[in-house]
Amino acid sequence: QVQLVESGGGLVQPGGSLRLSCAASGFIFESYAMTWYRQAPGKERELVARISPSGGSTNYAGSVKGRFTISRDNAKSTVYLQMNSLKPDDTAVYYCHTHWFTARDYWGQGTQVTVSS
Repeated sequence: QVQLVESGGGLVQPGGSLRLSCAASGFIFESYAMTWYRQAPGKERELVARISPSGGSTNYAGSVKGRFTISRDNAKSTVYLQMNSLKPDDTAVYYCHTHWFTARDYWGQGTQVTVSS
């Protein structure tokens, strides 16, 4: 069965950094693009970053471009999100998601990121 386990969140001060991880299983990880989403209280879920199956192509939301970096290790079936220069507006629950059609409606538990002084 598909499993997506996010980790690495926590409380950080503005300007700080965090590295999120998403450990995936239950599908052929290297065949599919992966995406990070986030959802802040009272707001809709938004796309943060996306990476192609091989890692050769990435896309970012304008609000995080230049600060966040998405990467993947296909040997470990893991996708990462390096988050630098964090702002209070980055506070949200962060989720990873696979582009495998069968798992399009599957979401893990997410990991909480809180940016506050």
